[in-house]
Amino acid sequence: MIINSLTILRSRGRRLAKLIRAGGEVQGYDLARTYDMHSVSFGDMDALRDHLAALAHRPEHCVVRGAIRDSSQTVGVRRLLHPDRETGESPTLTDAPRAWVALDCDGLPAPEGMDRRDLEACGILARLTMPETFHGSACVIQATAGHAIKPGLRLRLWFLLDRALTGVECQRWLRGVPGVDPSTLRAAQVTYTAAPLFMDMADPLPRRLAILPGLETVACPAEAELQPPLRPAAPASCNITAAISSRYVLAALARACTRIAAAPVDSRHPTAVSEAWGLARFVSAGLLTASEVIRAVDGALEQAGKPRGEGARIAAWAVSQRTDSGNLAGQART
Repeated sequence: MIINSLTILRSRGRRLAKLIRAGGEVQGYDLARTYDMHSVSFGDMDALRDHLAALAHRPEHCVVRGAIRDSSQTVGVRRLLHPDRETGESPTLTDAPRAWVALDCDGLPAPEGMDRRDLEACGILARLTMPETFHGSACVIQATAGHAIKPGLRLRLWFLLDRALTGVECQRWLRGVPGVDPSTLRAAQVTYTAAPLFMDMADPLPRRLAILPGLETVACPAEAELQPPLRPAAPASCNITAAISSRYVLAALARACTRIAAAPVDSRHPTAVSEAWGLARFVSAGLLTASEVIRAVDGALEQAGKPRGEGARIAAWAVSQRTDSGNLAGQART
């Protein structure tokens, strides 16, 4: 068992939780410059959930991924990875390997009629949009401040990893995954863990934490796969086009998986065929790989109650048969 730890920061009189008033008015976080730091250890998913449950009721606390650099400098300090040349202040955090990762899915499209109070259902959908290695792994689902208030799904999924990775390695692995905010992978980036504070209204969610069962850890890529890239980054114009396409593809993938997973018993197979055929056009257009479609359809159909592998066969057939991409060029920009 890998012993993990969280670095917890406490602001001094600053609110690190959103304030939400009746009518939907949202007041953001206070700006905090200095913090008191300490770390806590945990050994499994239940212990991690317990720490997060405690932090949910502490609006002056938050978490960072990095580790405390010097145990003698933890009171009234800034969260610095590097020396501040202007003030002369020393670094207080280091990008230490962690065997956990927190992934924000902010604004993931929610199918029409989906009950966003059902955290498990929302978490299943969010997990299916991630790389395959996450699909069968357990995670803590944490509803962030805007979930059930703003459109879409707004969740943070906490996973345990089969080996410890630095934040930089996690960014190389997961940067560019549609719908995943990479900011929580940075060593000094604040991850807000307190539940929002409500004024003149009740929290629309009966609970903000849940656990999805599954494998104990996520299998990480081989060390060689996480080395610095040898080729330069794509031009900005290419990145913008890719981002636009990714948002459209993500929405379509999420809708298809939800329809399959929620299909009635007597229509599970035809629903999977129809949705797989629709997703196959993204493969023809080069916006998804065949393996991505096959994994997504197979996982969704398994959630609907069919044996594993049946959805994979359906999706493989659709991908092999469909050669047109439809009018994706225009749709991906709307």
